Amino acid sequence: MRNRLLALTLALLFLPAAVMAQDDRADYRDQAISLLERVPLFDGHNDTPWQYRNRAGYKFSALDFFDTTQLSRPMHTDIPRLRDGRVGAQWWSVYVNANQPEPQAVVQTLEQIDFVHRLVERYPEHFELALTAADVERIFADGKIASLIGMEGGHSIGNSLAVLRQMYDRGARYMTITHSRTLDWVDAAGDAPVHDGLTAFGEEVIREMNRLGMMVDLSHVTPAAMRDVLRVTEAPVMFSHSNARALVGHPRNVPDEVLELTAENGGLVMVTFVETFTSEERRQHFAERAAYQSKVEYLHAGQPEAIAEQMEVWDAANEAPNATLAQVADHIDYLRDQMGVDHVGIGGDYDGVSSLPVGLEDVSTYPDLFAELLRRGYTEAELEKIAGLNMLRVLREAEAVAERLQAERGPSEVLITDFED
Repeated sequence: MRNRLLALTLALLFLPAAVMAQDDRADYRDQAISLLERVPLFDGHNDTPWQYRNRAGYKFSALDFFDTTQLSRPMHTDIPRLRDGRVGAQWWSVYVNANQPEPQAVVQTLEQIDFVHRLVERYPEHFELALTAADVERIFADGKIASLIGMEGGHSIGNSLAVLRQMYDRGARYMTITHSRTLDWVDAAGDAPVHDGLTAFGEEVIREMNRLGMMVDLSHVTPAAMRDVLRVTEAPVMFSHSNARALVGHPRNVPDEVLELTAENGGLVMVTFVETFTSEERRQHFAERAAYQSKVEYLHAGQPEAIAEQMEVWDAANEAPNATLAQVADHIDYLRDQMGVDHVGIGGDYDGVSSLPVGLEDVSTYPDLFAELLRRGYTEAELEKIAGLNMLRVLREAEAVAERLQAERGPSEVLITDFED
């Protein structure tokens, strides 16, 4: 009870300031909308394909993308809210579970890619597939949402550069080189490291991605793997949905030394809205909850009902603090100060998480974030870069590197078995 009273007291103390900030932000919303209508808001990560797999078996006949709010658990994304949010270019994540046999992951990734192709075919007045930076600019000028494909996890290529090339041919233009599991060639954040970064085959994956023109996404790798990639790559890298580790110590966030290397590389960190990546208070809350649950499970071993009851009592007495739109803006501030505004973007992770910061509950809220940044003194030129111009630059530079490398060498013939003892 004491914890709940303390939380209520703090909330009441900070409520006037929060309300004032929200009121001030509203003064800038029209300006933010105007900005996003002339520069494509380029979001780095959205998991709508995964939601369609789980909720409707990929069937548009079962779930119309014009309204996903009527579901018992509403999605964060649909066409009207994308339009309200002024999204101009969307990286659609084609994520599949990393803890399955890799041949199965390859098949399911192709199914996810097929979904994105069918999405743009189903709603041609709203979406068009983009394969290049020039495509994005043309599609945005036509009043549509440029749709790009990003693979989330190197398990999706099944240790095969041939599969990597086929995914590129089907439209994939970035690959997050791991997800939640360390692979045979690269270490994943949050999993036990095995390779101290990249293996020799992992380096060959990066070189082949550079040759193809596929962006290397480092959002799910260890700092050692980040550094290895930045040593090997000839093209700018991206973090499709990560925040600053100096503000929130989550292993999915980017440490300062890697921020510096990423700026030197010309790359981009796309700030995400995942609450435990955004709020240190929320991350600490769930650490305390996990510790308490371990204690309860030890004390009540083999008694699931007693464990559930104890956790219910704990949850009632210890409400989780929410992240906020202002904290997302704090990460943008930090990255701008550490790296320069040319290396900051947005990667919401809508429909890939169960909860979102207050003020950023769905894709319609992007103008509110840009209004907050205007309130903080960002210039329109700076925000045009954060919204989309930075991502377009990185894409163009990756395309230029690919054009040069393709003139120098053909497809890699390296197999992962070439490196076995």
